[in-house]
Amino acid sequence: MSWWSEGMPWRSGPWSLTLRGDELADVAYEGRAVLRSVRAVVRDADWNTADLVVDRVSETDTSLTLHVRSEGLGSSFAGVVRVERRTAGLRVVLDLETADAFDTNRTGLVVLHPPSVAGAPLEVHHTDGRASRTAFPRRISPHQPVTDVAALSWPVAGAEIGARFDGDVFEMEDQRNWTDASFKTYSRPLDLPFPYRLAAGERVRQSIALTVTGQMPPREPAGDTAIGLRPGGVFPAMLLGAATAPDPAPPTRPVGDGVLVELDLGTPTWRAALARAREAGLPLDVRFTIGDDPAAAAAVLGDAVAALRGIPLLRIAVFHSAGPARHVSDVDAVAALRRAMADAGIEAPVVGGSRSHFTELNRERHRLPADLDALTTTVTPLFHATGTDQLVESVAMQRLVARQTVDTAGGLPVHLGPIALRPRFNDVATGAQPAPTRPDLAEGYGAAFTGGTDPRQDAPKLAAWTIASAAAHAVPGVASLAWFEEWGPRGIRSSDGTDRPVAAALRDLAALSGAELLTGESPDGLVWAVGARREDTATVLAANLDRVPRTVTVDVAGRPIDLALAAGTFRRTDLAPNQESP
Repeated sequence: MSWWSEGMPWRSGPWSLTLRGDELADVAYEGRAVLRSVRAVVRDADWNTADLVVDRVSETDTSLTLHVRSEGLGSSFAGVVRVERRTAGLRVVLDLETADAFDTNRTGLVVLHPPSVAGAPLEVHHTDGRASRTAFPRRISPHQPVTDVAALSWPVAGAEIGARFDGDVFEMEDQRNWTDASFKTYSRPLDLPFPYRLAAGERVRQSIALTVTGQMPPREPAGDTAIGLRPGGVFPAMLLGAATAPDPAPPTRPVGDGVLVELDLGTPTWRAALARAREAGLPLDVRFTIGDDPAAAAAVLGDAVAALRGIPLLRIAVFHSAGPARHVSDVDAVAALRRAMADAGIEAPVVGGSRSHFTELNRERHRLPADLDALTTTVTPLFHATGTDQLVESVAMQRLVARQTVDTAGGLPVHLGPIALRPRFNDVATGAQPAPTRPDLAEGYGAAFTGGTDPRQDAPKLAAWTIASAAAHAVPGVASLAWFEEWGPRGIRSSDGTDRPVAAALRDLAALSGAELLTGESPDGLVWAVGARREDTATVLAANLDRVPRTVTVDVAGRPIDLALAAGTFRRTDLAPNQESP
């Protein structure tokens, strides 16, 4: 997979968009963004998404038609997604037919609104004819901001955007919970039973009609690219996730301040996984996963905590893998962990939160006990979509997640990670997931069975993305960041021990751990910088995620420096006392 997919631009009158695969991206009116995208989705009973293959594209002066078919997950849909420019506005039509019966949690159109609308007034027209007024949420909303949607209207640049939905009842969720740069309006409502069955020969027909009322002024030229870095506490510690890939392991080459190891105590590999994580010789951040049976959980936690005797520990966490508190650390789980630690004579900070996404922390924080020593959550940018645009746009949302997590922590340290490109497991699966059956690591464990891999793990540009992501996460109150894995398909090294390009970025970040943090805001979500100061020497790491070269002025506590950055690269700059700016 290449880093960027350029897409095919389409324009009709004042309307424009870019076709990227099956996605109608960057829908704009007179050059002003109206929607982040519109696309059709086919999701199975475990919320997995079938590929929508575009076999043919036809266009006229006023229409764009995608001839599509689904592929994978037992799906057999075929039909069209069509864009029509009409006098009243722009209309997107979906018409799919399934050849075979299919159990789905969602099949239909989804609309993504850009994050720039946060805080904007929102008028909602409901299916019974009522209208209500609210606003796009500023803080990341744990639950649906609006439900029972027939139409929406909101302001953009002085004009009023209207969107009318036909073919089903729609509602909205705040996808910033998953670090997506969007609010999503979708069907069907989640309070209806799912999965639901589409019979063989059944058709899914939906449409979205967009209108613009009023005039939009011309876009203003972009301003100067400048980032101001100011002191913000201590630079976060840097950890790597323990490798989950099958043995044999390559020679150990430790990076950072520790290793985060996730141990599912319901599988036979946890002892071997713990032993391998120790081989780096670094302290461990141990994350236990237990079932929802209290007696069984207490017994297995006792054995697992006892196995930690003599191991240097950074902290310990425990999460449920099933039940009402799935993927979070609830009162009962943490109490069981503390009892096991007391019995084993283990002393370490006890952390809690969510092991899947910020979403679960945001929705289930009432389940967390009051006696936690720190708070944790994870980041997986490629959950809903897998394009590079999604990956890049996620970085600014990661800063929102970091800030809101720090706010939720109420003064406790925050530990973010594992940070992985793709999910380490399917947190919304309704059926049994793959798991190891043998006690050794010949087949690997954890994410080697349940997680996704991404070809961009090998990309040189991932190094710049990692620097940008670290800059976004480095807000005061974040004590550590845990990245990827030590080695393997999800690692900073390959299974034979060869460094991937991202390893250089992690080593540069790890070198700053414990220094004084210098943090600042990105002007556009594409150029980022973070720094650290030890005594009189400041170090700046700047990254450019744009498609084109950029020059950025970084003000380091009143000392400006101009940095030229090629597209998709990062740069380290050290500033000694009285040294002239580069």
